[in-house]
Amino acid sequence: MTSPAGGRRAPANRAGVAALALGIALLTALPFLPTLQNGFVTWDDDKNFLTNPAYRGLGWEQLQWMWSTFHLGHYVPLSWMTLGLDYSLWGMDARGYHLTSLVIHAANAAVVYLLARRLLSLVAAQHTSRVAVALGAAFAALWFAVHPLRVESVAWVTERRDVLSGLLYSTTVLLYLGSVSGERVDRRRYWASVAVFALALLSKATAMTLPAVLLLLNVQPLRRLAWKRSSDAARTVLIELIPFAVLSAGAMLLSIIALSPGEQLAFADKLAVSAWGLFFYLWKSLVPTGLAAYYPLPGNLRAGAPMFLIGYAAVIALAALGWRFWRRAPGAVVAMAAFVVIVLPMLGVVQNGPQLSADRYTYHAAPALALLAGGLFVAAWQWQRIVAGAVAAALLVTLGALTWRQTMFWRDSWTLWSRVLEVSDDAAIAHNALGNLLLDRDRISEALGHYERAVRLDPDLAAAHDNLGVTLVRLGRPSEAVPHFERAVAYKDEAAEAYSNWGVALMALGNVREAIERYRLAVAADSLNASAESNWGSALARVNALEDAIPHFRNATRIQPRLAQAHANLGAVLARLGRWNEAADELGLALILDPSDADTRESLRLVRQELVQGAPSRAPTGRAP
Repeated sequence: MTSPAGGRRAPANRAGVAALALGIALLTALPFLPTLQNGFVTWDDDKNFLTNPAYRGLGWEQLQWMWSTFHLGHYVPLSWMTLGLDYSLWGMDARGYHLTSLVIHAANAAVVYLLARRLLSLVAAQHTSRVAVALGAAFAALWFAVHPLRVESVAWVTERRDVLSGLLYSTTVLLYLGSVSGERVDRRRYWASVAVFALALLSKATAMTLPAVLLLLNVQPLRRLAWKRSSDAARTVLIELIPFAVLSAGAMLLSIIALSPGEQLAFADKLAVSAWGLFFYLWKSLVPTGLAAYYPLPGNLRAGAPMFLIGYAAVIALAALGWRFWRRAPGAVVAMAAFVVIVLPMLGVVQNGPQLSADRYTYHAAPALALLAGGLFVAAWQWQRIVAGAVAAALLVTLGALTWRQTMFWRDSWTLWSRVLEVSDDAAIAHNALGNLLLDRDRISEALGHYERAVRLDPDLAAAHDNLGVTLVRLGRPSEAVPHFERAVAYKDEAAEAYSNWGVALMALGNVREAIERYRLAVAADSLNASAESNWGSALARVNALEDAIPHFRNATRIQPRLAQAHANLGAVLARLGRWNEAADELGLALILDPSDADTRESLRLVRQELVQGAPSRAPTGRAP
């Protein structure tokens, strides 16, 4: 195996390199420190952690789930294992989870430094000093690590898969470069890079782009692939990349199975979204302001809209620049090509969700742009050291300050969604999420306004229809709620909850038999819907089918043992059947779970009175859903 063209520099002091890498990791952590005070947010964190007991721990049952689940459209068993470890260490204290994500990101910054150092040393001119290369690599790593576009990946616990996969991705490239830097391939490092790549894919399928990146690196700066090189050399490189390609293809297949892509955009619309996304990521890398957790797709997306023309122009300009500078600066062109290749799967090739773009989609690709920044620093350092150092320091401080501010927007759900609406007031998902938060605070009329706005912006947003229906029921307008539940049940993801809530509206209208049928449909759609089982039991109790009601209450308490209302209503039904001891047990447990419930307290008093001195003055009736 021939070595890359170009002379070799004297080996750097390993202790010094390690010390600088550690310093970069520590500096990376500084602007992200506010995340250690942040909680979970209602942007998948609730579904992944707050209501999902399956990941909690590293026992055999949890591991089986982690290695078999496609939860929320992802196959990420290694990421789940780190989260299971977090639960073992921190329980449900979100600060511990944030600490783990931050440590992983800081470690990635150190690896990106080592990677940048190696690549910059390969492309730098012979007279370039080791100091310039080391400082350029440090600048590249910090530019990557403290950039505000990294906040979403680091500050969002759900995106543990991003930082973990990113760390393993960078490590794979570093190991691969180490394996081919000599006259012969270092087999141990080579197979280590293949193994780490497999781990990266098990953390997040985004890493599937790596074979293409390694191919680009073999063109430049390794120069093992070129028109003038022998076909044997090309064959050797391609054979070398086969294990990576096979693993990548497997991850792609798993990703498609897990994601189960729904309705896709038209081809022209995909091109428009992809071109805009590439422009957006490049522009925000240069001017990282106005960032938010969610950027909605336009309501009536048109491929020829003015905003998309900017994207087309950016793609054409980028291609022209690559052609123009290929001979002058092939390393820079390859770095930009690597950025495009890595970000390509997230540009809307397969549309996943209603977002137009997302900050987190830059995490794996950003080191390629960071290398460009590092190369510019090296060139500037050779020209004027003081100016280069001052500008670099000012830029990093500015980026760090913006990142500190951006992390604050992830403090809690209220701050997160308020920020989204500050940036994009037409984000239906954000209006729905804020409506949920307001409803939880009993600010019902304000919640109603957000839900109504959400369904106007996106008539197909099933969750907003369901929540709007719930709000109307709470306002005493159940007949107005029914059409929204009818709309919501048409969507599989919301069907179970919407059927259950529709049953509540029908109960309020006095249509008990119809309500029972809706509860049956809710349980058929989701056999683990505890509230639907409890409501079904309450409806049966309303028509005096007491024995039939009991199994539904018991199912509800089995699924969700801390559901106080189910225990209370079960206790009331048992009391009506004269099963006083069982009733006392259930009512007592309900009161432990919800000590503020005056109705349950009174029911328990009446049951205990019966146990002591005979029949109470009135039997407990339980509560309607």
